Amino acid sequence: MSDILPPIELAGSIWFHSGAVNWGNPRRMALLAAIQEQGSISAAARQINLSYKAAWDAVHTINSLSPEPLIICTTGGSRGGGASLSPQAEEILTLYQQMQNLHEQFLQHLAQLRPGSPENLELLSKMLVHTSARNSLAGTITHIEADDLHALLTLKAENGPTVQAAITSASCRHLELTPGGPALAFIKASALRLHYQQPAPEAANNIFAGKLVDWQQSDEYLQVRLALNAHLELTVIQPKSTLGELGLYSGQALWASCAAEHVLIGRSELPAG
Repeated sequence: MSDILPPIELAGSIWFHSGAVNWGNPRRMALLAAIQEQGSISAAARQINLSYKAAWDAVHTINSLSPEPLIICTTGGSRGGGASLSPQAEEILTLYQQMQNLHEQFLQHLAQLRPGSPENLELLSKMLVHTSARNSLAGTITHIEADDLHALLTLKAENGPTVQAAITSASCRHLELTPGGPALAFIKASALRLHYQQPAPEAANNIFAGKLVDWQQSDEYLQVRLALNAHLELTVIQPKSTLGELGLYSGQALWASCAAEHVLIGRSELPAG
């Protein structure tokens, strides 16, 4: 079997959740965009290759999730009626499109990595699953310490903690990361380590204090959700063999830590060129 690996191809999408309901999925958000462009349910359904009934079902579902209709339908007129988005729906659509654009840009950057071996490619795929599905912190870069090869970034999360990330200086230049600029920090759940007592500052670059929200366990692993504050949570996945007696309870004070090398950095807008 050849050791030459094909180019990495990554794919993904953004979903909005409202409790247990997935209403902001890509197809429904595409319907919102098509309604905004076409001005009618039927034309929007044709544009995205959706049946008229399925489009109306989606409209009813979306409208049922908001106190005020997000999609406003009218009857009569020269075209026999139409549809438009409420101001709130337009804001939601704009937010979704910005998030999807960021997500695609981040995947493009990850696709430039050279795995070097099937084992590395498998590891990369696991990292991507944890990164895309788990922990992300948006904030502002407050400090960059760099030499020709290595850069240590400090990012202050919005309504949250300070995070340090170690990346290459080439990546820092390519993304045009500068103090005062926006960025996102991504931490895979398995890169975090759980602590019952607050670690010493020198134990890790990043130490997060939180309270236990809930936990799940298998024969070998423990997964916990920590609330850092009212706005942010972290998910930690760790082998149970490294934790000793669990003794967990809701609201328990716990700490999570990780090295700066395990933090990935992205940004909302890529530089031109």
